[in-house]
Amino acid sequence: MSSQPSLPSLPDQPLSPLDGRYRTAVAGLADFLSEAGLNRARVEVEVEWLIALTDRSLFGTSPLPDADQQRLRALYRDFGQPEIDWLAEKEAVTRHDVKAVEYLVRDRLSTLGLDAIAELTHFACTSEDINSASYALTVKRAVEGVWLPALDAVIAKLRELAVEHADAAMLSRTHGQPATPSTMGKELAVFAWRLERVRGRIAASEYLAKFSGATGTWSAHLAADPDADWPAISRAYIEGLGIDFNPLTTQIESHDWQVELYDHVRHAGGILHNLATDIWTYISLGYFAQIPVAGATGSSTMPHKINPIRFENAEANLELSGALLNSLSQTLVTSRMQRDLTDSTTQRNIGVAFGHSLLALDNLRRGLDSISLSRDVLLDDLDHNWEVLAEAIQTVIRAEVVAGRSSITDPYALLKDLTRGHRVGAAELAEFVQKLEIGDAAKQRLLALTPATYTGVAEQLAR
Repeated sequence: MSSQPSLPSLPDQPLSPLDGRYRTAVAGLADFLSEAGLNRARVEVEVEWLIALTDRSLFGTSPLPDADQQRLRALYRDFGQPEIDWLAEKEAVTRHDVKAVEYLVRDRLSTLGLDAIAELTHFACTSEDINSASYALTVKRAVEGVWLPALDAVIAKLRELAVEHADAAMLSRTHGQPATPSTMGKELAVFAWRLERVRGRIAASEYLAKFSGATGTWSAHLAADPDADWPAISRAYIEGLGIDFNPLTTQIESHDWQVELYDHVRHAGGILHNLATDIWTYISLGYFAQIPVAGATGSSTMPHKINPIRFENAEANLELSGALLNSLSQTLVTSRMQRDLTDSTTQRNIGVAFGHSLLALDNLRRGLDSISLSRDVLLDDLDHNWEVLAEAIQTVIRAEVVAGRSSITDPYALLKDLTRGHRVGAAELAEFVQKLEIGDAAKQRLLALTPATYTGVAEQLAR
């Protein structure tokens, strides 16, 4: 048995493809959903709490001059590599990330000559007060500033293609079999409509935080100042950050808003996955041609190939994202008694879940930009499937029977015998219609009908 070769260690490498191969596509999320993004938000929450307490002149303090407030806010507005490194070194000692942030703020207060208010840093807070507000801020900013615009770009492209191809008649395939024609524009409009509906729910999401101390009772707050209305102070503070307030919690904010959000994002991902597989199938049928990219290679051995890799990449990343979002929802909905730590490591993967989703959106947008509709293929497909008009014929016969212009019995069976399981051409259908016992106007309508014109109001729906 041969032994494993002894290989030298590589230089530091990203373990996740999101931080390696695909970094460019998902970099926007790192400002918010990375460890550094979370720590910057934690500094923001700590600083703004300091300012909120002094603004109310609590414990004999006075409101800070505007210049001091701006210098304090610079701690998170100018947050960068020095702070990232400082926190990493401090956490190596404290073994507690939020405590390291508290020490950073205290250290900077001393540098700014504001030692007199140092004890108001992290005042009456439990770590989850800081964390819940920080996660609400970072997830809200990531969704509204990065993820939703990427979804909107896909929806906008679908709307554009729906209008462009509104009149492009195509054979439908229910159960994969030839069925009543539609238009490509209408089928793409369906996806745009579905995504817009779910998008509205995501855009209306709440981003909740708590700020009520160790077990959600404001006990320490009241011990320090029993006359202050701490629930009202906390609500005003949290809502002042631009997020929503949860007044009734355990030590942690219950994460139900996250469960709701991730379920909606996962739902959107399911629709996008459906879009990716449908476009892939239309490409395989020849309905869409892929626009060649200069210098690109489709296959390492077959030079002719242009593979639908954008849609395949999107499909796989949506599956990864959906699995992670589902795991987040299942884990975050539960906390043992007043608090356990399962949510801590789970929430560190929020960025990974959104990263795979954002990567899929990027690929879908690029993929939709790189396809061209082959209308001749659509028309040829329709011309080889005249039997789809059987539905129209039997429906018209039924109407004629009701109107007293026909005595045909069981029109459905009549057309089933004619068309089921074999091809029927234009000439055969025309001959069949000519012999039908129906009114002349109905007969002329049927004789004028072709698979390409049997699309109902599909064009209007697409537009």
